[in-house]
Order: sequence, then structure tokens, then C-alpha cells
Amino acid sequence: MGYYGERPPIPEEVLKGPENKEEEQPVMTEGVENDPENKESGGLAVPESEIQIDYVRSSGPGGQKVNKTSSKAQLRWNVGASRAFTEEQKAAIRAGAGNRLNNEDEIVLAAQTERSQFQNRDQVVERLQDLVAEALSPKPERKQTEVSRSQKQQRLEEKRRVGSKKRDRKLPRGEW
Repeated sequence: MGYYGERPPIPEEVLKGPENKEEEQPVMTEGVENDPENKESGGLAVPESEIQIDYVRSSGPGGQKVNKTSSKAQLRWNVGASRAFTEEQKAAIRAGAGNRLNNEDEIVLAAQTERSQFQNRDQVVERLQDLVAEALSPKPERKQTEVSRSQKQQRLEEKRRVGSKKRDRKLPRGEW
């Protein structure tokens, strides 16, 4: 509806707009530090200064507000440029990242399940921490075992049975 009287003055910050583009989207990261109590990853985590989080519009249904709010949190972390990890650790993180690692050596994760930017941000940061912790956790060595004698005999018996079935399907030579 309209105003009945004089309009209130518009603040100067709104009229001028942001002076540089980085101020348009606030990049907030917290909760990712080198934590000595984090036993899973050997006390290492991604420093918040190395993480970039952008907020973009979520996909899917949502009514009138879905096209107005940017609640999807998209996290980017450059593994190669990180100073918090050794080259061996970076290689393990790259191997554990799978298809989330792009050609620029960045891990890209996104969260859009919640309606709040803050909840999605916390969720995507937690997923990055879990990914790094999983990649850096020691893998249990496989205990080599031998095939038992009875299993070898069963396998050979099955091979004989299948071979004899195939032999029986053949026509004898000269009868065709």
C-alpha cells in the first residue's frame, strides 16, 4: 500500500550500494580450525581463512519466496593452496574427495536442505570436516586369508559339473 504522508528518508548505504563486489554476499565461515581435540583427523581441520562460501538460490519447489532468497550454501576449498596440510595429506584428501574435486584442485560442496543460510553453512562446513577426517583417518589393513581346502574342492567340483554339461551339449564328430 501507499504512504499517507511523507516517505521516510532512505539510508545512504542503501543508495550508494556496496563499494566492492565481495561485500554483496557475506562470506561467513566458522567452526573450522586446527583442533587438537579432533582425534579423527589427527587434530587437523581446514582453517576458516582458506574456505570460501557463496550463497546461491536453491533449486526445487518452495513457493513465492524460493526465487527471492539465496539460502543454498556452496563451499569451495582449494586443496593445493592449503598451508594446513602436508603434500601426503593433500594427496589423501584428493583421493577421498572423488568427484567433488574439480579441475582447479578445489573441493566443491553444497547444502540446500534447510531454509536458513546459517543452517546450510553449518551443514556444508561439517560435511567438509567429515570428508577431511575420513580421508586422513588410518585405514585398517586387510588381513590376508587363504582359501580353505573344502572351498577349493567345491570350486573344482562345480567346474567339472559345468564342463561336463557343456560337453554333453556338443554333437559327436561326424554326426552332423
